[in-house]
Amino acid sequence: MTRAGRVEFENDLGETVVYVRHPNGEGLVSPRAFVEPSARIARTAYVEEGARVGARTTVGAGSWIDQGVAVGADVVIGTNVHVGRGSTIRDEAHVGAGSRLGRGVRIGRSARVAPDSIVADDTVVRGRRAHRGDDFDVAA
Repeated sequence: MTRAGRVEFENDLGETVVYVRHPNGEGLVSPRAFVEPSARIARTAYVEEGARVGARTTVGAGSWIDQGVAVGADVVIGTNVHVGRGSTIRDEAHVGAGSRLGRGVRIGRSARVAPDSIVADDTVVRGRRAHRGDDFDVAA
């Protein structure tokens, strides 16, 4: 159901989930998230509860910013990216299309994550590139 920028649907648990359309790009944003008005959230992107998205940041189509994620200013998140719960992406970072960031990942200021990267839970990326297909998981 859509009503004045408000979108409601039923999740897998049968619960009604409510999102609002962000005025810049019309992406779906939880009413319990904060997105700066100057950010652009693509129409098919989601920003979940407790997430924060900074000024002039772009979130590409099909991307999903999970619960409790903090995204700084002037960040570019490509298309079809998943940013896992509790992750942090600092100012001016770039996350390439198709990348998957696990829970608690920290991407440093101006760091670059190449397209299609897989970054394991609790990994820190500082000013270096994660390369296509890299898997930063640590064997137990």
